[in-house]
Amino acid sequence: MTATLIAPPAPERPAHRDGNVLRWLGAYTSSMVGDSVYYIALSWAAVQAGSPSQAGLVMAVSAVPRALLMLGGGVVADRLGPRRVVIGSDAVRCAAVLAVAALLFLTSPGLWPLALLAVVFGTVDAVFMPAVGALPARVTSRDQLARVQGMRGLAIRFASVVGAPLGGLGVAVGGAAAAFGLAGLLIAVSVPLLMSVRMRELPADDKADARRTSAWSDLRDGLRYIRGHRVLAPLMLAIALGDLGFVGPLNVGLTLLADERGWGASGMGWVLAGFGTGAGAASLLLTVRGRLPHAGRVAGGAIIVGSVAIGALAYVPSVLAAVGVALLVGLLAGLSGAMCGALLQTQADPAYLGRVTAVSSLVSLGFAPLSMPLSAAAIGAWGTGPVFVVSAVVCGLGGVVALCVRDLRRAELPR
Repeated sequence: MTATLIAPPAPERPAHRDGNVLRWLGAYTSSMVGDSVYYIALSWAAVQAGSPSQAGLVMAVSAVPRALLMLGGGVVADRLGPRRVVIGSDAVRCAAVLAVAALLFLTSPGLWPLALLAVVFGTVDAVFMPAVGALPARVTSRDQLARVQGMRGLAIRFASVVGAPLGGLGVAVGGAAAAFGLAGLLIAVSVPLLMSVRMRELPADDKADARRTSAWSDLRDGLRYIRGHRVLAPLMLAIALGDLGFVGPLNVGLTLLADERGWGASGMGWVLAGFGTGAGAASLLLTVRGRLPHAGRVAGGAIIVGSVAIGALAYVPSVLAAVGVALLVGLLAGLSGAMCGALLQTQADPAYLGRVTAVSSLVSLGFAPLSMPLSAAAIGAWGTGPVFVVSAVVCGLGGVVALCVRDLRRAELPR
């Protein structure tokens, strides 16, 4: 299979009406829904096969190879081409999930195949995620990348809403084996769709450089490229601070807040629904508009105002008020996240996008989750209010960076 096909001319219609982009979006959405079903199946099977602590270990083990190998995965995506890497990754994930589904259908092997599957998923994710981030720039023109970022956000929201019920239905109908089988089939759907996507060629000199240098040199070159870039370097810092201040309160912190206030699981569900609705609205806005002016200023302002809303969430008097604040948090976080992602896509040279995405993914998926146990311990010691406020301050510092660094503040999306 060839890595790339002949580049199409710049699309005459917006991305949400371009068949090539829609095939990519269909592949991405199917893969993300399959991921959601997979996590439901894995958690159910792990709980059934072992103790709660063992199940938690199985669920967490994939994070280790993902964090350790993510930067190398960015090099692989840039050297081999993101389309080839995504197709190969989805094929491996599909085969692994279906193999475990067959094993669970035939026997009761215990926890070891589930742990092995989690390790395989984490390892493959280390190359899959950078390649997914690098793919849009090779599918459409630069002026459509912001709209594609919004479409990608909608796909993520759709997967989170649809994937959990599908996974639960699979478990209810045929147990974990059926749910794993469903996840494998959904991931498999993405492969032929991706094979039909037309790709834009990189300049010949970029491909020649990739053949001449070693993988280690490519990694160092990518890190130097980010460090020396006037927009990407502060953007990475803004993303890191925003995620560090956001992940703890909106994950473990919200659960503890709901328990403290007596909102119960249903109340927490409504708050999460408010957040998801706001984030989906932000993605829809970018999909429809395609471009927002003053991207750097919008991203920085949205981070700062959103951080204030995060701090306020711990002090609202009722579930209804919490849902309203969560809606605002989701809208602003979704807007700032989409704008930061669009700036990352449009500011980075396509030849470096795999490595650039790897660094941003490592920050979001490797470092930011470390704030969750710290948030839980801090809430146990000082309560929800002070911890939410401190988290809001950390998050807000990301917006301060975006507004204080001139090149990032003045950054614009292409017309």
